[in-house]
Amino acid sequence: MRIVICAFMSLDGVVQAPGGPEEDTDGGFAHGGWSHPFFDPEALGGVFDDAAAKADALLFGRRTWQTMAGAWPERAGDPFADRLNALPKYVVSETLGDDELTWNNTTRIPGGQAVADIRKLHETDGGDLLVMGSSTLVRTLLREGLVDELRLMVMPVLLGGGKSIFPDDGALRTLELVSTVTSGTGVNVCTYRPVAAA
Repeated sequence: MRIVICAFMSLDGVVQAPGGPEEDTDGGFAHGGWSHPFFDPEALGGVFDDAAAKADALLFGRRTWQTMAGAWPERAGDPFADRLNALPKYVVSETLGDDELTWNNTTRIPGGQAVADIRKLHETDGGDLLVMGSSTLVRTLLREGLVDELRLMVMPVLLGGGKSIFPDDGALRTLELVSTVTSGTGVNVCTYRPVAAA
C-alpha cells in the first residue's frame, strides 16, 4: 500500500488545529480554525475526495482519530462521510482501550510497535493508506522513509509557531513536485513524492 499524507499547512509549515479553536491548543496555540478563510470547497474538497477514493484504509494518530471518530459517524448519508466510515481504519495509540474503538472498522496499533506494523501494511498490496492530520505520526513516517506521497494544501497565512509534520533530525530528504494547483483563495495544492537516494 502506498502511504499518502494529506495536510492543511500554513506558509510557515504549521499544521496544528486547522479545523477549530478547541481542536488542539497544545503549547498555547491560539489560532485554531486558521484554515477556514482559505477553504475552497471545490479545489480543497476535491483533494480529499480524490484521496479518499483511492484509499483502501485510513491511518491516524490517537488525537486525530478521536476527533474524526467524534465527527464523521453522525454525518452518514454524505458520500465522503460514508466512504470514511466504511474504510478500514488504524489508530496508533498506547492509551486507547479496545472498548473505546467505537468508529467502525478500527484496529489499534500499539505505539511501541507502530513503525514495524505500519511497515508491514506498507509492504502489502492494495490502494493507498491515507493519513490526515496526525502530525506526530506523519513526522515519524517521514523520518522512517515510509511516505510515498505528500499532498499539502499550503495556505497564505503565517502562524508564528505550532506543530509541524517535518522531522527536525538534520537529515536531507529530496522531494519531487508532481503537481501544483492554485485555488481561488490563494491556496497552493502541492503534491510531492520522495526522490530515492542515489
